[in-house]
Amino acid sequence: MTANTGDGSPPRKDGRFDADELLAAASAATGWSDMGEGTWREGLDRLLDDLDGPARLNDLGRAIVETEMTAYLGTRMDILAWRSAHPEVAEGRVTRPIVIVGQPRTGTTILYDLLAQDPANRAPLTWEVDRPCPPPETATYETDPRIGESDAIAAMPDLIIPGFTDFHPLGGRLAQECVRMTGGEFRSMIFPTQYDVPDYDRWLLHEADMAPAYRWHHIFLQHLQSRHAGDRWLLKSPAHLWCLAALLDEYPDALIVQTHRDPVRVIASISALVALLRSMASDHASVGRAAGQYADDILLGLERSVEARRDGTVPADQVVDVQFHEFMAEPFATIGAIYDAFGLQFTAEAESNMRAFLATHPGDGGGGGSRYTFAETGLDAGYLRERGREYQEYFGVPSEPVL
Repeated sequence: MTANTGDGSPPRKDGRFDADELLAAASAATGWSDMGEGTWREGLDRLLDDLDGPARLNDLGRAIVETEMTAYLGTRMDILAWRSAHPEVAEGRVTRPIVIVGQPRTGTTILYDLLAQDPANRAPLTWEVDRPCPPPETATYETDPRIGESDAIAAMPDLIIPGFTDFHPLGGRLAQECVRMTGGEFRSMIFPTQYDVPDYDRWLLHEADMAPAYRWHHIFLQHLQSRHAGDRWLLKSPAHLWCLAALLDEYPDALIVQTHRDPVRVIASISALVALLRSMASDHASVGRAAGQYADDILLGLERSVEARRDGTVPADQVVDVQFHEFMAEPFATIGAIYDAFGLQFTAEAESNMRAFLATHPGDGGGGGSRYTFAETGLDAGYLRERGREYQEYFGVPSEPVL
């Protein structure tokens, strides 16, 4: 039996999400059907199972999921079709990208946005990640009509949750995270952030081979740069921290910037953000539920980052560590030190652009201000502090007051 949603979205067998019907909808929308090689189907099937179960989606959430999954599938089809028609795209090289890693709410977003103001840094912007086909053109990069379309989409969360973008800025011209690209392989932390999908999250962090996700990420970058290149790519995602080996296997000359902050504060802040995100699609989202899942994930990522330094996975001459409190106190001194460490030129134009951006986009200090307290997590701060001790000692990360 197949149920019809009645709203133009794909039907669902027995009311459940159906991967084949989502694929058919994406194919009908794009005119293509090739999904290429890779492991995308395994991730999609696992994700849909959780979205039909523990995610406890409301009607709006189901509509959001259907739209998003169809879009991810359609984008993959579009990119592969373009690549087939333009084989020269595959010859494009991605060399020495700057990759910002570090746990969420450690200043990664504002650092990313500031570095993106340097004309030498080519960051993937939200509008081109949303609608990558045809590839962006240099001549129309600032006027492409897809920018306005992306801005309209970015404004929607505030209609559902007023003030959401004060917590997490969105916009077509803002630099986009890598998780939006790895989403096309359905091996991405974007999904456990948006939805309560514990089995998928466990598989992703403990079992999934992340090499296919980074191969797809590379294909995506080659596509975007094919008609609008830059001196070097600037990339960012906290999700890289869990799989640094896979990242460096794909980009062996990557320049890594790792941000650091007290993990107890990080867990409280990201739990509040995740609960807010999930509340758009579920009536059962809570800070406590998010914290119960994210505490282990955050600490696992930190433990893996220590191991990656000790075993040489991350070469010492390819990484710069940034302490959150130092960056927030003196952002441009920190940025200058990053450029110096990598042998890059921090030009007057770049600094001027960054200062102008910061004046109009001050952010929230990376923490959410008064929008959360640790007590809301229901967790034991002492236990978290002890488990994160090795990380804090290894990287010299100071503890902060528990709010």
